[in-house]
Amino acid sequence: MLATIKKILGMGPKIDLSELVKDGAIILDVRTKGEYVSGHIRGSVNIPVEQLHKNLHKLKDKKRTVITCCESGMRSSSAKGILTTNGFTNVHNGGRWQSLNNKLR
Repeated sequence: MLATIKKILGMGPKIDLSELVKDGAIILDVRTKGEYVSGHIRGSVNIPVEQLHKNLHKLKDKKRTVITCCESGMRSSSAKGILTTNGFTNVHNGGRWQSLNNKLR
């Protein structure tokens, strides 16, 4: 039961997001187009969280690793929930896009 609580709170084992990207993970930026244009992680895919439900087909492979990001981590958390609810099996919340970008360097 403790492991389940830790997983829900995001307190599980540390995941090397940089390694996941090297292995082909998609970085999904769920901010608005305007936010994305003002700065983003190179190679990331932009689908605003409000439009994610109707654009899931753009991510194609539900088994491919997806790392969500946004401005603060709130929308990326929501996006992770949307993806997992829709059958995506390997989704990670990368939190703030700028922090994630720094981790990937």
